[in-house]
Amino acid sequence: MTNKKRLALVTGICGGIGQSIATYILASGAEVVVTDLPGDHFDNVVSECGFNSFAADLGNERSVETLKQNIRQNFGGVDILVTAAGGVCGQTGQSIFDVSEVDWRKVLSANLDSTFFLAKHFAPMMSAEGWGRIVTISSGAGLKPSLTGIQAYTAAKHGLIGLTKQLSVEFAPRGITVNSIAPGFVLSNLSTIQQWQSYGEEGQKRLLDRIHTRRLGQPEDIAAAACFLVSDAAGWITGQVLSVDGGTH
Repeated sequence: MTNKKRLALVTGICGGIGQSIATYILASGAEVVVTDLPGDHFDNVVSECGFNSFAADLGNERSVETLKQNIRQNFGGVDILVTAAGGVCGQTGQSIFDVSEVDWRKVLSANLDSTFFLAKHFAPMMSAEGWGRIVTISSGAGLKPSLTGIQAYTAAKHGLIGLTKQLSVEFAPRGITVNSIAPGFVLSNLSTIQQWQSYGEEGQKRLLDRIHTRRLGQPEDIAAAACFLVSDAAGWITGQVLSVDGGTH
């Protein structure tokens, strides 16, 4: 185990999952830099939590390049990357016949393009050290149809799992592991709370009855799994999708 203090980049800090992951990794002893879309919400989150931060639109490659330059100049190389950015982008499920191209591409950009650009620009830093950890936050929607009913979200998360497996093959000889966590239903932000409330009492009961532990997930459940996958102890685990969902049927 190296004595070097590792640097982790955690994206999607404005969501409960990203914030919890950053907190857990920081507590494990690594240095942490966080990012999300620029705006008041981002400013408030980083002010409250005290994380090192740079705002970025991760679906834009030039923005990712700028993020890389800022991190390199201020902190050096990134050893750990956790991509928690994404989500439904404020959309709700509707018929495919009513989905605009703009809405389709917005969700794909936030969930899939962002991870592609991040891996492309930050993996070389890890490769230079011969050690790295990449964890993508996919979803149960990447393994089966989504409860959101949003076609782009399901497609993006399936694509993210495929990208994770492909990157694992490509990066393993460089000392970099690449894994994905597929959360179940986690109450982590306004969108998930609204979705949960929309089910009503009967729908909520049906969902809970499908979960072995009979409870919804919390951001800390995902953070604990991510903290393990970025550790030295997970060095022989790569190309895997870990479902953190309380057990479902």
